[in-house]
Amino acid sequence: MTSTITTELLLIRHAPSLSNGRLVGRTDVPADCTNLEGLTALRAAIRQCDRRVMSPALRCAQTAVALWPDQPPPEIDARLWEQDFGDWEGLAYAELPELGRLSPETLAAQRPPRGESFVDLCARAVPALEALATRGGRLAVVAHAGTIRAALTLAIGSQGAALAFQITPLSLTCLTARNGTDWSVGVVNWTAVGVPA
Repeated sequence: MTSTITTELLLIRHAPSLSNGRLVGRTDVPADCTNLEGLTALRAAIRQCDRRVMSPALRCAQTAVALWPDQPPPEIDARLWEQDFGDWEGLAYAELPELGRLSPETLAAQRPPRGESFVDLCARAVPALEALATRGGRLAVVAHAGTIRAALTLAIGSQGAALAFQITPLSLTCLTARNGTDWSVGVVNWTAVGVPA
């Protein structure tokens, strides 16, 4: 009989970015980690992890320190960075170009000038997440909305459909992999009831 290796990925979006209402992907901005009630609830939900990994972004590092103040920092994997929005980085949301109505798959392939598309982000992040899923156990990943949507593509099989998921700051999304391939979704965008995100 073949044994099954089960990995639970606990995907945590970092605390709210201090971006002054501007689009930030690769722009390294700090996080607002003052929501102590939300951090406490999230900490309780992710306790007893076998391993912790994070994006190199400052906002992820600060969130990790707030979640695990008495532990060494998580491992860093640069492939977990948020999407690079190129020339759109730093623009106010009202200044972003109007793309019109696009199909989900066309939107996923849309690449900002000198940036990367969601398809590009998936090509970078998905192999990292698949590699993590081969080890088994409970793994906490502190990353970005785009990275978490990329993880969801493993279970739902569509990059365009993954863009429809809302991923709130300080939220938890749980995926389970069996033998590194058989993916299922447990929870998406969980935040503690009554706790502002």
